[in-house]
Amino acid sequence: MATQDSANTASTSFIKSRRSSLIAAIFLMATSAIGPGFITQTATFTATMGAAFAFGILASIVIDFIVQQSIWRVITVTNMRASDIANKAIPGSGYLLAILVIFGGLVFNVGNIAGAGLGLNAMVGLDPKWGGILSALLAIYIFSSRKASNFIDRMIIILGMVMILLTVFVMFASNPPIGEALRQTVLPDSINFATITTIVGGTVGGYICYAGAHRLLDKGTTGIENIEAVSSAATKGILVVGLMRYILFLAILGVVASGVTLDISSHAANPASQAFQHAAGLTGLRIFGLILWAAALTSVIGAAYTSMSFITVFKKGITERQRNIATIIFIAVSLAIYMMMGTAPAALLVFAGGFNGLILPIGMTLFIFVAWRRQDLMNGYKYPAWLLWSGILVCVLTWYMGIMSVGAIFNYLKIA
Repeated sequence: MATQDSANTASTSFIKSRRSSLIAAIFLMATSAIGPGFITQTATFTATMGAAFAFGILASIVIDFIVQQSIWRVITVTNMRASDIANKAIPGSGYLLAILVIFGGLVFNVGNIAGAGLGLNAMVGLDPKWGGILSALLAIYIFSSRKASNFIDRMIIILGMVMILLTVFVMFASNPPIGEALRQTVLPDSINFATITTIVGGTVGGYICYAGAHRLLDKGTTGIENIEAVSSAATKGILVVGLMRYILFLAILGVVASGVTLDISSHAANPASQAFQHAAGLTGLRIFGLILWAAALTSVIGAAYTSMSFITVFKKGITERQRNIATIIFIAVSLAIYMMMGTAPAALLVFAGGFNGLILPIGMTLFIFVAWRRQDLMNGYKYPAWLLWSGILVCVLTWYMGIMSVGAIFNYLKIA
């Protein structure tokens, strides 16, 4: 009887632990995707494309779903980090993937710190530079804590919920033309590949697509026996990101549709801030500041954590403490670059999404190759045919979009 009770207790503990790690992975991926670049890109493209941008959002959600399902499954089944999987598949490719992801994460993190500064400026009027410094120092403090892992999980869940609820409030305040938005979601007046590549990169490109999967790996939630739970978590993460993006789009569309012209004449402009202020006055501006700051801080944490999870490919046996130190250094370097840069934060935020969108097809192609041709790495798992063929289609599509839009993406760095 005692043995049975002990077994039941152990089983309950395992289920709770797995549920906790899955929720943490969902929100780490989602809050990494819902960063200041996400907000700035959505505002910029809604201002230029209006309701037609809805199709770009739908396309990004479909692509995100296939990418996350593919990458999370392969990492879970192989029980290896992305760079190690790549090296096993094609020797040396893991080092290239790690370098690209770390560099892309660094570009994003500079933008994230800039976004945190802009958020505190809108929320309390603090100088953006000081706001960026304080936010980066807070992130450094979190990773220096001995209980960093649990603190990160709780913080990203709370801030993620705050962002969603506040954006819903502003959406209702802006009174968007929902019918027109729904129509153009499937029948757009225009399609822009650079836009789709940029927003895909901002929600699942670069380090973002590995954030949740690597978190699950660190928590020990791996193996074929966990594949259904992991697949469900990946789907929920994409739904959270897709819901937040569409709500934010509607909030800004309501302002644009009312006849208000958002200033995007200079990359130094902040169209999202303008939209929130038009929708709800000074309260809207303060809400925007809180949303942007929360999005930026969670993205600083997500970008730094995931980027540094790739350094193990260069040196095996790195402890969690050593990786936290490397993460602190990564944030400090990001802060130093932010303090020295001359590029406007909004320009960098949009460019970061586009650059990570260019990285996406490289990693995705490697993972589809493993799922298709390297059954020796898949531990006997039969990869779903629908996911394999849709993954191949996404590879072709993201390569095409990347090639077609690379020039336009780098033009985002030019200051008007």
